[in-house]
Amino acid sequence: MSESLDDLYLPWLYSQVGAWSVKERNPARTHWKLLRQLYAIEFVYLIPNDDNRAADGRDLRYEWAEQARIYADPIWLDHGCSFLEMLIALSRRLAFEGDGQPHLWFWHLLENINLAHCNDRDPFDAHEVDEIVHTVIWRTYDRNGQGGLFPLRRARKDQRYVELWAQMNAYLLS
Repeated sequence: MSESLDDLYLPWLYSQVGAWSVKERNPARTHWKLLRQLYAIEFVYLIPNDDNRAADGRDLRYEWAEQARIYADPIWLDHGCSFLEMLIALSRRLAFEGDGQPHLWFWHLLENINLAHCNDRDPFDAHEVDEIVHTVIWRTYDRNGQGGLFPLRRARKDQRYVELWAQMNAYLLS
């Protein structure tokens, strides 16, 4: 039985955010369950220009297919962007704009939304993960961004109505 594109693609995504080997077997150092769950949730954007974050996430598929020299079905390539893909692409943007390594920014963003502790050894509540991700996607976090990816001490604007790119830049300047 052949593997699906998702089964081939997910280890590559994991390799983009793990400072350790994809072949790591210590469940205290792996995050497969969390990343699979984040991959299963579609990133829905509500604010103008956040479609660019979704496009950045979908672009990872093209990059992977080119690197792996795999023909990827155009329908698969055009599926909606997953929350995981958006986070990885956003982490790359953070690394470029604010210096640092993309994988470190990825885990920093997960810390901001209280998901960095979720590993394969310690049980975590998948329903709670869904709620946290939905808080970010549907922007039900606090005015200052607390509960979102980019919490600010003093927000000039209500962060629930600010595109992610502007939130990121405000966060980097804070």
